[in-house]
Amino acid sequence: MGESWVALAVAVVGVAGTLGAAQLTQSRADRIKRLELEALARQQREDREHAERVRQSEAAEARRRERLELRRACYIDLNSAFRQYQSAQIDLLHALRSSDGIAACAERLEESRAAQRASYAQAQMIAPEPVRRTISAAGHQIGHCYGILKQFLDDSTPRPDAAALDEFTSVEVERTWAALSALRQALRRDLGVDDDD
Repeated sequence: MGESWVALAVAVVGVAGTLGAAQLTQSRADRIKRLELEALARQQREDREHAERVRQSEAAEARRRERLELRRACYIDLNSAFRQYQSAQIDLLHALRSSDGIAACAERLEESRAAQRASYAQAQMIAPEPVRRTISAAGHQIGHCYGILKQFLDDSTPRPDAAALDEFTSVEVERTWAALSALRQALRRDLGVDDDD
């Protein structure tokens, strides 16, 4: 009977080993499959996160380009308006020298002033602070010139003589040129046109 128990024990161990091996193999296969699914899920999550970062980056870049285009259009309008305003002031100055066409030049001055003020107001809402300071300085200077020219047109005062017009040209017009030059440089720098590198 001892041998039959040994044979039975060997048979039980053999069956247990076979069943255990199958169970162990299945358990390992399940574990490997679970690890593969976790790795796939992690990869998909990383891919989604990467795609989201790319989308956010592209959206930020699109917003940056949109703001740049908005500033560019605003700055072009602003620069043009300032130049036309200054041109109208100089035209009025020449008309005052020649005493010819003063009324038409004064009317053009008012129109160009209105256009400059509108573009100035728009730029105040769009431009960053350093550029706004430069725009403000140019606006104050050109407005100062406008005030002097309006005094020249005042009927209650005598027409300015050549010396007063020459002084206006040599002082105020030169200051305006310098202010507008600084303005153009600030606008170009903000748009990245004149980057140092």
